[in-house]
Amino acid sequence: MSELKPRITENGIDYILVGDYYIPDLKLSEERRPIGKYGRMHREYLREVHPARLNTLILTGEVWTYLADLNEQAQERLDTIMEQMKAAEDLKRIRQMEWVQRCNNIHNRAEEIVLHEMIYS
Repeated sequence: MSELKPRITENGIDYILVGDYYIPDLKLSEERRPIGKYGRMHREYLREVHPARLNTLILTGEVWTYLADLNEQAQERLDTIMEQMKAAEDLKRIRQMEWVQRCNNIHNRAEEIVLHEMIYS
């Protein structure tokens, strides 16, 4: 019987020999940024709808960076949309409570846009 190699590479993934089995030699990335609300939502979306894509990201070690980047982009998009919508409102000086209600409404509408465009697509 031929001797098994202690390390092999298949499909871009390194494997190490443990007993009679080859196990993927996975290393976690050194990413320190949080994945945030939108990153977690997109991870759940991938888990439910695109599990193969999520597994690929996990096996290549890119999942945390991917989700952190997506979270930052979604937050920037949300802030931009909210600022554009608030620019049309000039109620803060006149009726503060109505202005707060409209700001909450603007936030909810902007978040729906971000969820549709970035998270659940």
